[in-house]
Amino acid sequence: MRFEMTIIVVVMMVVMVRYCDGLSMNYYIMSCPMAEFIIKNSVNSALRSDPTLAAGLIRMHFHDCFIEGCDASILLDSTDDNTAEKDSPANLSLRGYKVIDDAKQQLENQCPGVVSCADIVAMAARDAVFFAGGPVYDIPKGRKDGTRSKIEDTRNLPPPIFNSSELIKMFSQKGFTTQEMVALSGGHTLGVARCSSFKNRLKNFDSTHDVDPSIDTQFMKTLAKTCNAGDNAEQPFDRSRNTFDNAYYNALQRQSGVLTSDQTLMTDPQTRPIVNGYAMNQAMFFFDFQRAMIKMGLIDVKETGQVRQNCHKIN
Repeated sequence: MRFEMTIIVVVMMVVMVRYCDGLSMNYYIMSCPMAEFIIKNSVNSALRSDPTLAAGLIRMHFHDCFIEGCDASILLDSTDDNTAEKDSPANLSLRGYKVIDDAKQQLENQCPGVVSCADIVAMAARDAVFFAGGPVYDIPKGRKDGTRSKIEDTRNLPPPIFNSSELIKMFSQKGFTTQEMVALSGGHTLGVARCSSFKNRLKNFDSTHDVDPSIDTQFMKTLAKTCNAGDNAEQPFDRSRNTFDNAYYNALQRQSGVLTSDQTLMTDPQTRPIVNGYAMNQAMFFFDFQRAMIKMGLIDVKETGQVRQNCHKIN
């Protein structure tokens, strides 16, 4: 009996290693036991001063993982002979770098050269979800930092003009199901979009465009009014821009999705039932979102490599 139990435990350990790609939940428990606390405290302090940073930290994690995997390549600065990811038009609106820098500085003081920037980005996004009112979940740690960051790679980020079929295809290339894609899209329950990202849906955008028929008439007027202030004018994704809830899906039901890539989830018969389910059941959305976020944090992680001393530069 004892031998059989030993076999079961060993098998479970092997499965866990495979699932986590060599990462572990307690990766820093011996080498930097205060890592979780330091990052959580940095995020909490930042969000108390500016709640809008929650959306920025989640988006940063997403934009990092979709390009070259979860390796903090989004943090690297451009150099004289290379334009980095962060200077791509798709990333110019990213926010939260100072939160990562603050946590990294404290960690370097506490346990130098131990905690990777990639893990800080992943944990900061997780903590931002929690402090904004979203689900509580943990993620495996042990990612290493990458050394490649090129602007041309950002073409692999899903643009705001994609329809659901294009989104399904792009997310499936990263290993996500249609349901996981819709759940991750719910991250737009936080934050804003700039007019430049949705003005293609409005009349007179150019000579070939009329108003997107999937927009509610009154909401179309709201978007047009926002764009009167210019391309950088901001429109919240839903009515509770700093609270993590299922209001984003309720907005899609009212034909009030801000981006083409938002509203398409409601117009497509493949994704509409998922949207309706999350709009009706916030607990189900929270459960699916946290599982999809954990999965996203495992995209092409680097188990060997460097831990940057400065998140903006290769060692």
